[in-house]
Amino acid sequence: MSEQWPSVGCMSIPTRTLSDGFEIPALGFGTYPLVGEAGYRAIRSALEAGYRLVDSAVNYENEGIVGKAVRDFLAESGTPRDHVTVQSKLPGRHHEQARALASIEESVARMGVERIDVMMIHWPNPITGKYLGAWRALVEARDKGLVRSIGVSNFTPALLEEIIADSGVAPVVNQVEMHPWFNQEALREAHDRLGIVTEAWSPLGKRQAPFDEAIVTAAAAAHGVTPAQVVLRWHVQHGSVPLPKSATPERQRANLDVLGFTLADAEMTAIDSMTRADGRLFAGDPDTHEEM
Repeated sequence: MSEQWPSVGCMSIPTRTLSDGFEIPALGFGTYPLVGEAGYRAIRSALEAGYRLVDSAVNYENEGIVGKAVRDFLAESGTPRDHVTVQSKLPGRHHEQARALASIEESVARMGVERIDVMMIHWPNPITGKYLGAWRALVEARDKGLVRSIGVSNFTPALLEEIIADSGVAPVVNQVEMHPWFNQEALREAHDRLGIVTEAWSPLGKRQAPFDEAIVTAAAAAHGVTPAQVVLRWHVQHGSVPLPKSATPERQRANLDVLGFTLADAEMTAIDSMTRADGRLFAGDPDTHEEM
């Protein structure tokens, strides 16, 4: 991690340096399924709490609200634009190269920003098999200045190798399901080899969050923090960028407040041991899942 990330009137967040030289905060804010006025209020609250990485997607149907919340926050707080990282994701129905580029242009327009900081392919959809064209479109969008950095989501090591071989360009991030029930150890090792930063969706495990598990509650008691903070700290120490979502201001602040303690090696290993071969939250195997 690099030097502290500037923030406004609140804690600062360490950053991760991407392979293209840009930096993103080491912990971000997930926005699915925050929509409408309630979604706007939740995203504004997160920004005011200190989040500086906001994740969206075409399929979340909230790019407009995310963009408005970010623009209003920047204008009212005086925070520089380059201190807030805005992410979005290309849907499967737009994987054909020309359509993908047009879709990215639409995402930029919906968000009302001059560029999207990190644009990703949402799912590879290997059965449809158009992800190579989609990745070429992201490279083109980066070269045109529509986006700053480009990555993927839910890609396997084999698919990562394939798009890199085809384009000569490696994704800077791969956003994947990761939580104590599914710790993605093998994939994270591939990311380290390829210079890719791991981002984690559903980092707390959603409805299956392990907050009552003895391993997690013992660590929480030892450090005087909540079980959720233990899990998010586990992510940060693994070098993954967790993207917790909450519409509750108090919980937003608590999820961000994971920098004041360090899990011991034995605690990290114990949480790692909770992983399961069938630990996915739903049947989201990237080799078979299709999301249009």
